[in-house]
Amino acid sequence: MDLRLDNQVVFVAGSSRGIGRAIAAALLEEGARVVLTGRDETSLRSTQIELTTPINQDRILAIRGDFADAATISRALERTVHHFGRIDHLIANLGTGSGKPGWDQPEEEWERLFELNFFASTRLTQAVLPDLLSNSNGGSILYISSIVAIEATPAPLPYSAAKAALVNYSKNLARQLGSKKIRVNTIAPGNIYFPGGSWERHLNNRRESVEAMLHNEVPQQRFGTPEEIASLAVYLCSPQAAFATGSCYVMDGGQTRSL
Repeated sequence: MDLRLDNQVVFVAGSSRGIGRAIAAALLEEGARVVLTGRDETSLRSTQIELTTPINQDRILAIRGDFADAATISRALERTVHHFGRIDHLIANLGTGSGKPGWDQPEEEWERLFELNFFASTRLTQAVLPDLLSNSNGGSILYISSIVAIEATPAPLPYSAAKAALVNYSKNLARQLGSKKIRVNTIAPGNIYFPGGSWERHLNNRRESVEAMLHNEVPQQRFGTPEEIASLAVYLCSPQAAFATGSCYVMDGGQTRSL
């Protein structure tokens, strides 16, 4: 299927590894122009080198920085528009699930996880929207949330609440931007394995319990891959998904039980 993304400019926040990296790779395969971003210079440079080919070398721009920071966001967007001329799509793959278990959560932990998993994405959105709205053909915004946003899990409470807030924000933002040709959606991935990710660490520390969880809780009895999430993400950015907005798409191997 031709997703008609040739030369579309996609800013992928959090794309030096894992799901974000896979999304960037899939976009490049579809002919898009992609802004790679990440906090770690080594990881970002390695990803840029691995994804660059003689065919796409003019379609990749790598920008290092902490995209929870307003000044970093402003500089990155200015550089993107200067380099590519515009921004057509934003993919916000920001956040972390690392936190303490249990109900007794200190205020600073709530603030930390909401900052990383909610406010970083909303801050980025507000900064990029003027560029998206200036496009006569419209554009799209896609958030990467988590199944913790829609179902009770053992994940840290502040993380789960922040990801749930992101889903709600996405749905309401879609209603406000629909008439302006801006589509807004969210993907809620389940357990996604990639080298250097949290599930690799959990397997190293408690393999038996992780494998039991997959067997008992996930009908497909396996981890998902970043590439599987990327296939949906790229489709949702494309004109082929023109009627898709205001939705949260779950991709979790059947783990969640809620409708």
